Amino acid sequence: MKKLSTLPAEDGFFMPGEFEPHRGCIMIWPRRPGSWPYEAANARKAFAEIAEAIADSEQLIMLAEEDAYENARAMLSERIEVMVMESDDAWARDVGPTFVKDKTGRVRGIDWQFNAWGGTFDGLYQDWEKDNLLAGRFCEKLGYAVYDAGHFVLEGGSIHSDGEGTVLVTERCLLSGGRNPLLTKDQIEARLKEYLGAEKIIWLKYGIYQDETNEHVDNVCAFVRPGEVVLAWTDDSKDPQYEMSLEDLRILERETDAKGRHFTVHKLPIPRVPVCITKEELEGFVFEPGEDEREPGERLAASYVNFYISNGGVIVPQFGDENDREAVRILTGCFPERKIYPVYARDIIVGGGNIHCITQQIPKGEIDEKGNSGSSSDEVLRRR
Repeated sequence: MKKLSTLPAEDGFFMPGEFEPHRGCIMIWPRRPGSWPYEAANARKAFAEIAEAIADSEQLIMLAEEDAYENARAMLSERIEVMVMESDDAWARDVGPTFVKDKTGRVRGIDWQFNAWGGTFDGLYQDWEKDNLLAGRFCEKLGYAVYDAGHFVLEGGSIHSDGEGTVLVTERCLLSGGRNPLLTKDQIEARLKEYLGAEKIIWLKYGIYQDETNEHVDNVCAFVRPGEVVLAWTDDSKDPQYEMSLEDLRILERETDAKGRHFTVHKLPIPRVPVCITKEELEGFVFEPGEDEREPGERLAASYVNFYISNGGVIVPQFGDENDREAVRILTGCFPERKIYPVYARDIIVGGGNIHCITQQIPKGEIDEKGNSGSSSDEVLRRR
């Protein structure tokens, strides 16, 4: 497949907000022994519940390794398409394509370089070739023209767009030594503007404490709609997250978006009791040489901000914590037009991420097959 060598912004393409209409959503069936304990048995149940919630209002495409296809097909309803495709793990947000569209409704993909969250500097596993190829392969399979951004390391979880020219990122992630160390902050910002059609980049300082992705923005702050965000928060001054979120709040309070609006910030509590991995859970992992390992009692990066916005709902992680209900209450107020789906997500967070991390939206629009015009994504998926 020939990739586009032009830049999305110069072609009039931009990244829409997640709250805008979707054609569908990509997920990847979990199987990696170093991420999902006990042969991913509990993780697969959680993935299936999330997939079915999303499928209530948009198409869900589940990618699966050939040897996991039958298991995925058996655990998922017929309304979910299961597609054979190779991957190294199940983080669709980070390895799937980032989709951009133009004002006429044409949709194209972006294929970033993926290096397992840090490559040889501080990556989480050593072999990520299949993950790095997945975005291009998916776009080719469905007929989307794709921009070649293979020279630039980026994961989908490290960016959030309002669809109107503003993109949220964190310094801790995008300026980390394992991403693009030869580029300055200004050069990285220029790349984001070129590829995402952004006019303004809001650089938050931190993400969530102990987030092994070098603190992705999608775990700490997300757009509800243009000019309005949720921010992970704690009032416990002894919690390491307190100062981190306080600094991010200060940034949001003094910044404006690309349209000159001040941000409305909703404080979304983190779990009151830190979510920590147990000895029993660790006994179910099988780590490869060089793969990042965990220790019993290690705090996990649990956050209610790591939700997915579907056409008709918001799929929200739950942790069996007293703040679960409060998170649902706040998000119900933020999304009055959508159904809230609370999903127990401990069996996902033990893998290192959460609901937003395992999903990637496909915007509604026309598939731009050759970089100029094409069929609607609805027509292509009906033909398959």
